[in-house]
Amino acid sequence: MTAGPIDAAAPGGLSRRRRRQLSLGGQYGLFALVVLLLVLLADWPTLRLNFANWDVAKDLFPDVITVGLRNTAVYTLTGFGIGLALGLVIALMRLSSVAPYRWFAAAFIEVFRGLPLLLIFIFISVGVPLAFGTTVPGGAVGQTGLALGLAAGAYMAETIRAGIEAVPRGQTEAARSLGMSHARAMRSIVIPQAFRIIIPPLTNQLVLLCKDSSLVLFLGITLEQRELTKFGRDLAGQVGNTTPIIVAGICYLIITIPLSLLARRLEARQRRGQR
Repeated sequence: MTAGPIDAAAPGGLSRRRRRQLSLGGQYGLFALVVLLLVLLADWPTLRLNFANWDVAKDLFPDVITVGLRNTAVYTLTGFGIGLALGLVIALMRLSSVAPYRWFAAAFIEVFRGLPLLLIFIFISVGVPLAFGTTVPGGAVGQTGLALGLAAGAYMAETIRAGIEAVPRGQTEAARSLGMSHARAMRSIVIPQAFRIIIPPLTNQLVLLCKDSSLVLFLGITLEQRELTKFGRDLAGQVGNTTPIIVAGICYLIITIPLSLLARRLEARQRRGQR
């Protein structure tokens, strides 16, 4: 039995290709109609006054950059550094031949992947002082970095573990045959290759941490410690306008969009290298 032509006419008289073209045309037409209705029905003067008020926006500078954006970057990078170091240690413990190490790593990953990040922030800011009679060193930066690092470390540990396991076992065997110890083979051969594999997901994790840093507002920070979300919310309340929130959102996009594009390019390069 031979199949008929792909574009053979259907019982209604239209070929499959033609029906597909009509379907796509209808979807594009519907989308254009919705956009047109939104443009015609929107109250543009009111939207511009409340969401894109230039007189309000220009008063946010340079503080939105020197305070909000700077603090967001500092909190994000601190949390990422702590999470990466912690994730590497937990990943190695997860792969250890010592059972208690594996049990501890598995418990850490399950606990901090299962807890809401807000609850971790509350624990760092309230639970630690109550339990130990002292606060986390470093002020808001230390507290935020530790909270973000604990949450990110659990996810990074699984990412790093997957990267280590993706390195061909022959690499380790070849290193051992040359007289390297297991620790040196991991440090010199396996871990560098694993990190090349997991750079894209780590970049995505950095984007998530940038957004999660907004939870620092629950720590009771000062005016000079505000990140973008807190900065935008405070100014919006002061001026009675949502333009500061829009400006803060744009500042987030200035950070996250380039990182997302970088992650996609790295993933594409990695796929090309595997062919």
